[in-house]
Amino acid sequence: MLNERQTRWLLDTLCLKYGFCIPPEKQDSLVVDPPASVPAFTHAVISAEGLDPQLRDRQLYRQVRGCVEEAFHSASAQGETSGAAGSDA
Repeated sequence: MLNERQTRWLLDTLCLKYGFCIPPEKQDSLVVDPPASVPAFTHAVISAEGLDPQLRDRQLYRQVRGCVEEAFHSASAQGETSGAAGSDA
């Protein structure tokens, strides 16, 4: 699962790369309680952008999901590393 810093970084990246610049109040909601899975996070971001995830552009959806997957993979790897070192960071 993403922490606050990782979630904010992912939201910034999605804004810069794909134009998913969701309103601050919706960003804050995702940061405080980020979806715990790649599909749920992807769906939440697309919905927060005001789009219907069921009617999405398949290529754009795959790009956004790929970015989310990378962030989750990175967070998982960092968690394993920091866990092995005995750190919460």
